[in-house]
Amino acid sequence: MRPPGRLRGALRRRTGAVLDWVFDHGRALPLVRSRIEKNLDEMLAKAPSPLEQSDEIPRFDALPSEGLGADVTLELVEKLTAREAARWRDGYVSGAVYHGDPAHVDFLNRVYALASQTNPLHVDVWPSAAKFEAEVVRMTARMLGARPRATSEDERIVGTVTSGGTESILLAMKTYRDRARAAGNRRPEIVAPVSAHAAFDKAAELLRMPIVRVALASDFRADVRAMRRAITRRTAVIVASAPGFPHGVVDPVAELSGVALERKVGLHVDACLGGFVLPFARRLGYAVPDFDFSLPGVSSMSADTHKYGYAAKGTSVVLYRGAALRRFQYFVSTDWPGGLYFSPTLAGSRPGALLATTWASLVSIGERGYLEATRRIVETARAIRRGIEQIPELDVIGDPLWVIAFGSDTLDIYRVLDAMSSRGWSLNGLQRPPSLHFCVTLRHTESGVAERFVRDLEAAVAEVKASPASGQGLAPVYGMAGSFPVRGAVAELLRRFVDKLYD
Repeated sequence: MRPPGRLRGALRRRTGAVLDWVFDHGRALPLVRSRIEKNLDEMLAKAPSPLEQSDEIPRFDALPSEGLGADVTLELVEKLTAREAARWRDGYVSGAVYHGDPAHVDFLNRVYALASQTNPLHVDVWPSAAKFEAEVVRMTARMLGARPRATSEDERIVGTVTSGGTESILLAMKTYRDRARAAGNRRPEIVAPVSAHAAFDKAAELLRMPIVRVALASDFRADVRAMRRAITRRTAVIVASAPGFPHGVVDPVAELSGVALERKVGLHVDACLGGFVLPFARRLGYAVPDFDFSLPGVSSMSADTHKYGYAAKGTSVVLYRGAALRRFQYFVSTDWPGGLYFSPTLAGSRPGALLATTWASLVSIGERGYLEATRRIVETARAIRRGIEQIPELDVIGDPLWVIAFGSDTLDIYRVLDAMSSRGWSLNGLQRPPSLHFCVTLRHTESGVAERFVRDLEAAVAEVKASPASGQGLAPVYGMAGSFPVRGAVAELLRRFVDKLYD
């Protein structure tokens, strides 16, 4: 007799934890451990180090005894960035660079230079920084369903600008944690679908706030019934994505809004990826489900201005329904000898220049500009999706609009990833299920890029079909990471890989 589903999940988690402990203490499966070590060493041997440059670029392990001067330093930076620019500028990279037009980049650089010394921590010295931040928040809120004139303070959509989607998510989870504690919930929890961004796990770890991950429905969206069952008296917030990073599909936010109201919990919608696409796609006539503050159960959202808002890296916006909720995000200190202190976000000092460039991007592009950008992106994505669907060995996952995930029942999809990498493409490798995704940006709307992608993908599939596995590249590493039950070993692989970046 099989135990109930919730108990099976608990047993799997407990078994995995035991295996991790045994592995980490060197007492488990020497053969398996040696295989992982071998694959890890092979991957690390191939991984580039940022410090491995040609003789043209000197390496600095200590301050130079004499400064190089501005001209020489600029020349070195220009050489480094020129080497990196061609790949993303020609559209070979999934996501990462969302605009990239030289004129737009130059415009943002000019704005940044003008405001490079500003710091919103000192609002009395730089009131312009406060203006930029407040208006970025209000413009983003209006785009995401805020009413022009809220009928009450509790319905007014407010927020702050952060350093990126991870900080937006971390701050939102802190806000729900502290609100729950103030209401007597001493151990508040997060309930999120397994597709919700890993930043929620980071927030859970840093905030010591347990997270309950819930399996997806068959359409790769959040399973509403399973989410409802996972809610307990400790649940402070449930999570939805619009869309989720892995599969590019929008969770059923309208139904989760009803669940949040019924169970009296917060609902955070992570629209970091879609916040500046979905509203305009809907206006263009595409089928976009309700996902924003127009739904009464949505109590907070995150949207990245440095993605499809086309601002400089890194900025994001976190929004709340009501100023009372936002206040749980703030940090204040009243007893410090240095004086009264407050900080609305994680950082104290913040780059006011990024606030200026974000504001400049939004007001310079405007609604018409975002509509046109979205039109180009979605049309290109539809062409790419049609091309993928015409390759018999590949299957598109779910029903994505512009972030297109695909896998295969007959091929090792990670070998397809390697074959695409050898052709210059940088795609995202996914797991559970094994798949890849391509996040379409304005770089891919340039003439010939979509056709080149489909043509190279067809050739990559043919190559994988025709040749045996070599045991090289990322395919064996991804394959083992996805199938091996001892997750602590996989985590060790990732930590050692990050170590190499600093070697």
